[in-house]
Amino acid sequence: MAESTWILTASCPDRPGIVAAVSGLLADRDCFIVEAAHHSDRLSGRFFTRVVFRPAAGGERADFNDAFAHIAGRFDMQWQVVDAHNKPRVLLMVSKHGHCLNDLLYRYRSGILPIEIPAIVSNHTTFADQAAWHDIPFVHLPVTKETKPAQEAKLLEIVREERIDLVVLARYMQILSPKLCDALRGRAINIHHSFLPGFKGARPYSRAAERGVKLIGATAHYVTADLDEGPIIEQAVERVDHTYRPKQLAAVGRDIENVVLARAIQWHVERRVLIAGNRTVVFR
Repeated sequence: MAESTWILTASCPDRPGIVAAVSGLLADRDCFIVEAAHHSDRLSGRFFTRVVFRPAAGGERADFNDAFAHIAGRFDMQWQVVDAHNKPRVLLMVSKHGHCLNDLLYRYRSGILPIEIPAIVSNHTTFADQAAWHDIPFVHLPVTKETKPAQEAKLLEIVREERIDLVVLARYMQILSPKLCDALRGRAINIHHSFLPGFKGARPYSRAAERGVKLIGATAHYVTADLDEGPIIEQAVERVDHTYRPKQLAAVGRDIENVVLARAIQWHVERRVLIAGNRTVVFR
């Protein structure tokens, strides 16, 4: 049986004594610190920390939380302690482009991504057979302009019933309403190519080729009502040149999207990402 391991994440207005108070409490309760990271953010004036630790034998999380609440109150902290061995429940959403879905399902089945996937949701039936092969329930939620409110209400119902911790838009090509974005704040991640906002809409890779772009990239970010402008978790780029045709550019883009989205999910479920306004602190 795995040793108990807990992850503490916290943020608060920056001031002296925070690290000493946190580490002092852990020492007083015979906790063993496995990993610790801190960041004093000058832009926001806030302090961020992530501490992985093993509690003393027989230690109860409720008791620890009660003790830590005194420190949290003293420093006006937003904080959380979770069991590192609990696998977050992740809902995958996809439309007709399956590269990110395929990649995430491989990482899930091979144990690389420490998550559970209770369902795959799509506005098309393209990947129903693939979901069945992986023995994951597939939910078809078609959507039109007229049916969007009802479709999103059904989606939120699934999130509640399945106790979803994170929603991943793995190339789900529908804009979420502000109401839905609000309901999923801080627990929905999207991926998109790096050409935004320059090449919006259809055929971005053809238009990029026409412009002679030299870098292909991708961005993973939290979903907000400001389209594609949520707090960025991870980005990557790959250099290309004049010999690349649109299909080659798109292939490079798909590869980068896979890696960037997988990293963002991994860091999120490992509690390595803390939101700082419209930015993130990522303890890699």
